[in-house]
Amino acid sequence: MSSNKLFQISRACYLALLLLMTAWFGNQGLSGEYSLIFSLLWILPLLAPLKGILSGDPYTYAWGSFIICLYMLHGLTLLYVTDTALVFAAIEVLLLAILLITLPFYARIRGRELGLGLKKKNKQ
Repeated sequence: MSSNKLFQISRACYLALLLLMTAWFGNQGLSGEYSLIFSLLWILPLLAPLKGILSGDPYTYAWGSFIICLYMLHGLTLLYVTDTALVFAAIEVLLLAILLITLPFYARIRGRELGLGLKKKNKQ
């Protein structure tokens, strides 16, 4: 798969996840089920890699996967324990699974295209 295709898929899924989480936790915060500060704390980590995800920076795509892991734990736990938010949890896990595949692959392919990576030690 080309880096451009991975970039488009990753960016679309990331923005969909950001909108989903903002709508879900915003609604929970406004309805009084969660405090607004708690809801904001769930959305803030997703905003950290936003600029790099939108611009296609391979380095951001590489470390952004670590943030996604936190949300995968949340989604899988919610999928296991909930009866009421099953659709939300399923959509969240699906988006996160796509991101956990596309983010590192884009970082690897695009990094190679740009000549980035770890330098090998010269044996002398």
